Amino acid sequence: MERPERPDQEGLPVRRTSLAVVTVALAGVLVACTGDPAAAPSSSASNAGATSAAPSSGSSASSSTASASSSSSAAISTSAAAQQIPGLDDSALEVMNGAAYDGGQWAISVKDLETGEQLISHNAGLFLQPGSVVKTYSSGAVWAKFGPDSTVTTPVHRSGEVAGGVLTGDLIMVGQGDLTMGGQTKPDGTIDYTNLDHNDANDIPGATLVTEDPLTGLDALAKQVKDAGINQIKGDVLIDDRLWDADALENGPITPIIINNNLIDFSITPGAVGSKAEAVMRPVVAPWKVDVQVETVAAGGTTNITIDSPAHGQVVLTGSIAADSDPIIRTWAFDDPARFARTAFIEALERAGVTVSADPVAENPVADLPAKDAVTALPVVAERESLPLSEEAKYVLKISYNRGAQTFICRLAVSAGSTDCDDGLTEAAKIWKGEGLDPTGAVLIDGSGLTGNMITADNEADLQRIMAQRPDADEWKATLPILGVDGSLEMVQAKSPAAGKVFAKTGTLGLFDIYNNRIVLPTKALGGYMDAASGRKLAFTIIVTNGVFADIQGVFAANDDVGKVAAIIQQSY
Repeated sequence: MERPERPDQEGLPVRRTSLAVVTVALAGVLVACTGDPAAAPSSSASNAGATSAAPSSGSSASSSTASASSSSSAAISTSAAAQQIPGLDDSALEVMNGAAYDGGQWAISVKDLETGEQLISHNAGLFLQPGSVVKTYSSGAVWAKFGPDSTVTTPVHRSGEVAGGVLTGDLIMVGQGDLTMGGQTKPDGTIDYTNLDHNDANDIPGATLVTEDPLTGLDALAKQVKDAGINQIKGDVLIDDRLWDADALENGPITPIIINNNLIDFSITPGAVGSKAEAVMRPVVAPWKVDVQVETVAAGGTTNITIDSPAHGQVVLTGSIAADSDPIIRTWAFDDPARFARTAFIEALERAGVTVSADPVAENPVADLPAKDAVTALPVVAERESLPLSEEAKYVLKISYNRGAQTFICRLAVSAGSTDCDDGLTEAAKIWKGEGLDPTGAVLIDGSGLTGNMITADNEADLQRIMAQRPDADEWKATLPILGVDGSLEMVQAKSPAAGKVFAKTGTLGLFDIYNNRIVLPTKALGGYMDAASGRKLAFTIIVTNGVFADIQGVFAANDDVGKVAAIIQQSY
C-alpha cells in the first residue's frame, strides 16, 4: 500500500528523498505522509473546465450513493465548485464539491469497453499524480510481456563433487525475484493474502497474517537437496542475488531473493495489567531475537507500539497495549535479505537432515561466488517454481504491495538484458507502446506509485481497455480490488448497490501540513472497470488532488468519497 519511503537505505541508490513525518490510515489504504510540500501537484487550475462528452444514458444514482460528501465537516473550506459535467450524474457533484476539495481538482475518464466511446471526460488529459494506480502499469507490463501463466524458477546449484553423501563444495541458491517463495500458497495453489497485509502493519491498525509458513519454499528446497543424496556439506551455502543491481524503495531493498516479503513479523498480545506483553516472532531465524518492553495497560487504554533494531539480530518492541486489545502486528524489514535467506536456508537444510559445516549466521560470502555464467553452468540439485504471474499480480494489486510492483520492474530490466532496474521502466514503455497505449500519457519513475509519478485519467482508462481486449481479460480483472468486497476497497461503499461491481486499483499520497497543522492528500485515485447497472462494461479513472482536511476523520472519508463517485457512475449507466 501507499507508505512512506525510506530516505537513507545505506549503500543503495534511493529513488528520491522524502521526510517521513507521519502516516495516517485511510479505510484500508495507507497515506504516505511526507514533509515535502513540493510533492503536491499544482491546484491552480479551475475545476470548471469540463471537456465535452457523451451524455449519460442511464437512470439517476440511488440515494445511497448520491449523498453529499461525508468529509465536508472535517474539511477546510476555500472556494470554487465543479460545474455540470456532461455524462456525469449531478449527484456526483455533491461529493466532488465537498469543501475538502475546493483547492484541488477532479479528473474523470469513463470509456465504453467495447466501443471506446468516451462517456465522461473531465480534466482527463491533465497530468496528475496517481499514487498506487501506477501498479497497473508495472503489473500490466509484465503480464503483457510474460503472460499470466508464466513463472520464475529459483535453482540451487552445487559446486564440487558428492561422494558418500558428502558434498565437498558449496550450495548456491540463485534468487530470481519469486515474490513469495511458497510462503503464501494455499492448498489449491493460489495466493493467500489478508485485506490488511503485514506489509502495512506498522502503519495501519488491524493488519493480520496469513496462516501459511513463510519458510515453506526453503524447506521444500532443502528436502530436494537431501533427496539428491547430499547428507553433509563440507563447504558453504551462498545466496546469489546478482540478478539485478542493488535497488531501494521505501522501507527496504528490492532484491531477487525474498523471504516473507523480507520482513520479520511480531504478533503482540497483552498480558495482565502492569505486566509486559507477549510477542511471537515469525519466521524464527537465527540470530534474530525480540526484546519486549511493551507494558499492558488497563482495558480501553492507549495501544501504541514502536519497533526498532539497534543491531543485526536484535529487535526491540516498546510502548503500551490495552488489556482488551486484539493481537497487534509489527514488522521489521531487515536490510540484508541475502544474509537472512542464507541463514534460513541453512536451518532448513538442518531440519531436512543435511549438516552444514559453515557458520549459519555469518554474512553471505558474496565475494566467494563464481562468475554468474559459471554458476549457471553448475549442476542443479534443487529448484522452486513460483506461483503463476496472475497470482503474484493479484497479491501486488489487491493489497498494493509496493516492493512487489518494483520487483516486476526489475524483472523487466533483466528480460531486456540489463541489471539496472530503471531500465525496466524503459522496457515497460516499449511494451505498452506495442500494445497500443501511448506511453507519453504517463510519467513514471518507479513501478509502485510513490511521489513523483504522473498519468492522465485517459491514459489509465486506455490501459484498462487494452487489458480488457486480451484473451486473459477475466484473469486480469480478477487481480483488482473489488468495491466493498476485498483488498484495499474492502471497506469502501460496502452497502452501495455498486458493491461487487467496481474492480479498480486504489492510489493514495498524502502529506502533513506542518505550517497549518492539517492533512493534505496530493492525490486519491481509482482506476479499473465497472459492470454498470445496465450491463454495460466500462473502463474508468477517477483522480482528485489536493484534498485538505482539518483532522484525521476527514481523511478517512476521502477514500469513500472517490468510491461514491465511482458508485454513482456505475449506477448511472
